[in-house]
Amino acid sequence: MSPLLLQAEDNNSLQLLHEPWGRLLRHHVTADGRLDYEALAEEEDQLWAYLESLRKTKPDPVSWSPDDTKAFWLNVYNASAAYLVVQYYPLASINDIRVKTVGGLKSPWEAPVVNVGGQLYSLNQIEQKILRDQFHDPRTHFALMYGAVSNAPLLAEPYDGTRLNAQLEAQTRRFINDTAFNQLTSNRVQISGLFQAYAAEFGTEAQLIAFLNRYAHTPVLPTAQVEYQSFNWGLNDRSTLSSSHALNKR
Repeated sequence: MSPLLLQAEDNNSLQLLHEPWGRLLRHHVTADGRLDYEALAEEEDQLWAYLESLRKTKPDPVSWSPDDTKAFWLNVYNASAAYLVVQYYPLASINDIRVKTVGGLKSPWEAPVVNVGGQLYSLNQIEQKILRDQFHDPRTHFALMYGAVSNAPLLAEPYDGTRLNAQLEAQTRRFINDTAFNQLTSNRVQISGLFQAYAAEFGTEAQLIAFLNRYAHTPVLPTAQVEYQSFNWGLNDRSTLSSSHALNKR
């Protein structure tokens, strides 16, 4: 059977496609943007059914807008990462996972664990080859679920192409101004290791400061000292988030 080509304008088909994922997010994302994996595991069959629906869906470049496509892949990535964690839960970090493949054990980022339209992808392929190379939008790093304490708080709803820009703007603003991840003053900024890991996408230090100033409640001077916090790969489960834990200061 060939993959289904959903028409974006047909009965809100894309919203209906992602609604099962949206229900799970509304039920299991905590107030501070973490994921209750233990409770999600009790509804594993519903998460699997959503992923199965993606196996039968192929993004349609004719009827889908670029934002429809970007939102689709953000939801695919996040649901797939969450399902992967559920399969191995309980665990201390998503990086502890090793997936059995034909070629041997692979990391959760390199294993071809995602099936969309009958084609297999790894999480890294989705992030790098699709989201980065096709859309060139660094805000996606505050929308992706890396399964880590230090990733941006999760949005408790699916991404939706009809309002994606507003969702990404809100996610970016929330993350940048959250002192659990970033401390901003006019002369000095201590910011998440996400900015360092994806420095090529945020540009020079001057460009990075300009990006921060698009969202920061506290304006940062162009001459401000920039320091990076280490990234904590502890699992972003439902336990209470503290600034010292989130930043994993060393």
